[in-house]
Amino acid sequence: MTDTDSRAHVVELLSDANLCMFTTTSTDGHLIARPMALQETEFDGDLWFFAAADSRKVADIGANPSVGISFQSGTSWVSVSGRASVVRDDAKKKDLWSQGVAAWFQDGPESDGIVLIKVEAEGAEYWSAPGSKVSTLIAYAKSRITGDRPDVGTNDTVDLS
Repeated sequence: MTDTDSRAHVVELLSDANLCMFTTTSTDGHLIARPMALQETEFDGDLWFFAAADSRKVADIGANPSVGISFQSGTSWVSVSGRASVVRDDAKKKDLWSQGVAAWFQDGPESDGIVLIKVEAEGAEYWSAPGSKVSTLIAYAKSRITGDRPDVGTNDTVDLS
């Protein structure tokens, strides 16, 4: 694939992914991953998340803005690396606010206790299996019989900076 095709493929894979594992480096140097919900479905190079202003992830980002975000959707996986920043912008919070966010943060988008995390994506790696989970299982079974490696799809790294 060309760089443009690979980037477009990452955008396509992320369009179906809402939940992810968001990984930061803690202030004592340990990797910490936690589930988070992506707030914008159209990936333009930036990923947006809501967080409590006093959360550990916000403190982690203040100490080390390098983050990793892993998505899974259907038979595809995407790992995005980037630099995170904490954004205190009521207009952007209102723009991204939804009923799902309101379930976690009852004080509303104007609350100082709620911030946005903006991740500027620098790179991604994806694994995309053809067809369905069933066809992937069939490919594994066939490989056991034939001794050939299963065709489990494509894998590529993409520069997003």
